[in-house]
Amino acid sequence: MKSRLAFVLVAFCIIHYFGNIGPFPRLAGAQVARIEIRPVKTMTLTDEQFLTGVKDGKPDVIGGELRIPRPGTDRLPAMVLVHGSGGIGGNVDNWSQELNKIGIATFILDGFTGRGIVDVGTDQRQLGMLTMINDAYRVLELLAKHPRIDPSRIGIMGFSRGGMVALYASVKRFQRMHGPGDIEFAAYVGFYTPCYITFIDDGELSDRPIRLFHGSADDYVPVGPCQEYVKRLQKAGKNVQLVEYSDAYHVFDYPAFKTPLRVPEAQTVRNCRLEENPAGQIINSRTKKPVSVDPCTERGATVAYNAQAHSEAVKDVKQFLTMTFKLK
Repeated sequence: MKSRLAFVLVAFCIIHYFGNIGPFPRLAGAQVARIEIRPVKTMTLTDEQFLTGVKDGKPDVIGGELRIPRPGTDRLPAMVLVHGSGGIGGNVDNWSQELNKIGIATFILDGFTGRGIVDVGTDQRQLGMLTMINDAYRVLELLAKHPRIDPSRIGIMGFSRGGMVALYASVKRFQRMHGPGDIEFAAYVGFYTPCYITFIDDGELSDRPIRLFHGSADDYVPVGPCQEYVKRLQKAGKNVQLVEYSDAYHVFDYPAFKTPLRVPEAQTVRNCRLEENPAGQIINSRTKKPVSVDPCTERGATVAYNAQAHSEAVKDVKQFLTMTFKLK
């Protein structure tokens, strides 16, 4: 286990600091007081194992980077940042810097490197969609014990596949099965979040605030299912809001895609309407077939930066977290 842990930490450092060389250069970082590379002991679960509450999945060690924005001994609010299907991209780094600027610590979770995964964009079957919710709960436990982090002010923010993690980490059923038990996230923020799966009891969410940010032109993860889900939750009195940015595509917050890029092999279920059955399987609600073998899965999507949407989103997120965490 020690040798595996050492490998994970070294690999994380190499990927994080040198992995963006080439088409996605690492941007000049905002100053922070301290950076800690942290191991995270977790399990790798299939979606069925996650949904049925299995607690003895494959043991794994993944990693993450904790950035503490200022020196001192006071306890700071923190946000767990969860990447999408391509792993940690420059947009996640940019968001970390933006949050550090207003006094929020960030933990950039790497759910792929320790599992030997680089990218799942063309083959989502490499890793269950839900196992990183369990990872996020383990990070919540870790941060709650950190002397510089305020355990009552830890939120989660995710992007695409990570947005699904951030949103559904709020489901009380999942918290009971896999969460720490004595603590929960204080805020849930999702960017271009897949909302196309209807889970059993997914209307029973945390009372903590949930905010979703989406582009109206997204053809990778269309906003429609999120509109429907948010309306259902609001009708039930939940503190959830969806902000839409006009003419914005998937990863509209990533400046590396100033020139729109068509990704022909990107796997998408934009035309699938999925649901969880009592056996813990995710199936097409129309055909009742498992999504892994259902022909509704397609390929081809667009990713594109939108400067105006990005600017508005930074303002909206900072305003939301300033109020939620009661920042000065």
